[in-house]
Amino acid sequence: MTMTHAPAERSFTLSRTLPEPRSVVFDAWTIPEHLDWFYNPAMPTPTTPIHVDLKVGGIWRQQMVVNDDLQYPTGGVYLEVVPHERLVFRWGATGGWPELAGDHEHEAPIVTVTLRDDGEGTHLELTVTFSDQLADEEVRDLIEGGTRDGWSATIDRVAHSTAITTWSIHQSISHE
Repeated sequence: MTMTHAPAERSFTLSRTLPEPRSVVFDAWTIPEHLDWFYNPAMPTPTTPIHVDLKVGGIWRQQMVVNDDLQYPTGGVYLEVVPHERLVFRWGATGGWPELAGDHEHEAPIVTVTLRDDGEGTHLELTVTFSDQLADEEVRDLIEGGTRDGWSATIDRVAHSTAITTWSIHQSISHE
């Protein structure tokens, strides 16, 4: 008897619709002063500046602080940058999580953020794709262990970016 196993899910996609235009949502993802939304509000906010070199091969890096004993860098290496439309990056950081140094670089997930017009707002779609170099069990453990839930909570916070809140304030003032 031959047994077959369904292939492991190697990616997941999340989406949100925001009332702001694509240019504002793109700025929230790419301008260091506006990336503070990425931090989990239940955790301490680091004092280390956020770094963004927005070009193919450029690095985005920021420090995550879980508590006094656990801090790590995260971010990514940009693989594709299409202003106001699309960002693709290898998620992680050298010495961080996920690890990007050495052989680990090709094991790191690829994150694709796509922005499309949706009425007067923006449809944000985020896809995380795991490397074929990871075993199916590793991928399943990452997804079930909180990667999907973590990214879902993260993109829920994009609405709190200073790029978006500033734009919203200007819109409400201009309509008065």
